[in-house]
Amino acid sequence: MKTIYRALAIFLLTVLFFPVYGEERKEFIHKYKQIAVREMERTGIPASIKLAQGILESGCGISELARQANNHFGIKCHNWEGDSFHMDDDEANECFRKYTHPEQSWQDHSEFLTSRPRYAGLFELAATDYQGWAKGLKAAGYATNPKYAEMLIKIIEEEELFHYDRPVKKQAIAEARAQQSSTNQRTGAKSAVRQADNRLADYRQREEMINGLTCMEIKSGDKLENIARYYDLKTKKLIAFNDLPGSILTPGDYFFLQKKKNKAARGYEFHRVKAGEDLRSIAQRYGVKLKSLVKFNHLDADTPLQEGEKIYLRRKI
Repeated sequence: MKTIYRALAIFLLTVLFFPVYGEERKEFIHKYKQIAVREMERTGIPASIKLAQGILESGCGISELARQANNHFGIKCHNWEGDSFHMDDDEANECFRKYTHPEQSWQDHSEFLTSRPRYAGLFELAATDYQGWAKGLKAAGYATNPKYAEMLIKIIEEEELFHYDRPVKKQAIAEARAQQSSTNQRTGAKSAVRQADNRLADYRQREEMINGLTCMEIKSGDKLENIARYYDLKTKKLIAFNDLPGSILTPGDYFFLQKKKNKAARGYEFHRVKAGEDLRSIAQRYGVKLKSLVKFNHLDADTPLQEGEKIYLRRKI
């Protein structure tokens, strides 16, 4: 009966308060799309499915379980050795997993699906087959709502979440699952959660967009290897993305998590040099490859710049 009431409440919220709910959806997607894509590349679970489940299960992150326990996927304890949160659901005072950070919930959702035999058949599906995944989750018993698959598909298609899905190599998925299984056997679930907590930093809250790319401003104490570990990227890739001369990071510098672009965004034609700036710091400020600025301005990368000098950020017409 409680399940019916909850489904009815979700329906009423969607129908009566759709404009607000729609905005919350957009904010939720913007906040968690990167971890959804990263987890898809690591495990093969479609990013669209993770985002749709997060939206549905957590009410876009504002449900009691999401707010009190950082649990975005409604995962119950099931022999869980970490912290827990109790609330009424299908039965009174049910036990749900509690996380230190929302991101940990997204990671644990992946481990939950990859470690249980009843979901094994899903990983034979392509990461682009969101309809197959939605129906498979319902068939495997992830949720009791008979319309669960249709609800996920509706969210995915309304928000066009399928654009985040992409083919993933099954070999890489199998290796990730085997590695996780081995880690769980060696350390135990509680230890694994503690290790995940130790890796989490405030990087996610510091992310911003420059030139359509994700970056963050470096703070004192940030280390390249810690950022690489958190985002599951190789240090040499991050060094290349940021035109770094070495592995030392400079506080106040912008640091990109993606390959920079060949030119600045429209409207940013040139930059007037300020005291202390060099070509690389300007490249970081606008999310442009250093070699592009070298080419546009006919300079060497280490050429000293004069205050007030004009540095072109796009090809001169």
